Amino acid sequence: MSKDIDMQDKRLHTSIAGIYMNTPVLTASGTFGFGEEFADFVDLSRLGGVMVKGTTLKPRRGNDGVRITETPKGMLNCIGLENPGVEIFLQETLPRIAKYDMNVIVNISGSTVEEYGILAEMLDVPEVAAIELNVSCPNVKEGGIVFGTDPKAAAAVVREAKAHTQKPVILKLSPNVTDIVTMAKAVEAAGADVISLINTLLGMEINIHSRKPTLGNITGGLSGPCIKPVALRMVYQVAKAVQVPIIGMGGISTWEDAAEFLLAGASAVAVGTANFNDPAVTMKICDGLNDYLARQRIESVQEIVGAVEI
Repeated sequence: MSKDIDMQDKRLHTSIAGIYMNTPVLTASGTFGFGEEFADFVDLSRLGGVMVKGTTLKPRRGNDGVRITETPKGMLNCIGLENPGVEIFLQETLPRIAKYDMNVIVNISGSTVEEYGILAEMLDVPEVAAIELNVSCPNVKEGGIVFGTDPKAAAAVVREAKAHTQKPVILKLSPNVTDIVTMAKAVEAAGADVISLINTLLGMEINIHSRKPTLGNITGGLSGPCIKPVALRMVYQVAKAVQVPIIGMGGISTWEDAAEFLLAGASAVAVGTANFNDPAVTMKICDGLNDYLARQRIESVQEIVGAVEI
């Protein structure tokens, strides 16, 4: 290892909830596959972690019709959590990706509180660094309530997961709420080790010629640079209100974006939609952050976390 690379590693080294990370740059679930798909473009060991594609208890085929459409400075998607299910992930996918030197963080979704507990227990294996709870799914037992917009429901999911795993539990917050701070405090009180935010905003597009929605599911999740100001504001608000570390995400596509989120209070950042545009973007963000810290004569990235001056 060259001296320059060694210094880079020293500046960007960090840890969250006991997870050691070579850099504070992760990849957001649903935008990076299982990591192995990007191995030709990215040094996976330089990433703080890979949040793999959303995993459910049973296989899901996803939504019908058009599932992705480009929007100004972003995109809408309604994939519908297409995935092979947790058993196939454990039997086939995890053994393959475990050979890479990276933290594997598994994003899980359930239709009931109990499903989150089952998934958490099944994924409590050495090859998994942490689990991320996606609470933007309908709660079937409660008549369609979305866990992510109800503080009590989100807290119940956290408690269930914590009761069934020794792994750090990350709760991914939905921005589609009136008060993000109330949600954050509720999941922190329930035992969440880390909070990641934000998930996608709910959006829609209409084809003016057919007069029909573009997406087969009518609405979808809006992501990309267009949502960055909203995400940054929410990270700043939550960071002032909770003690647990935050993984900031939402429209990050440059090292400058990443630096903003760190200054706002995030201990790490996750890159999502930008991976589709440039599969090597995370490496450029790592390099940019390192150069920024060097110019500022800062020895550790942790020194700028929450350092925004108000």
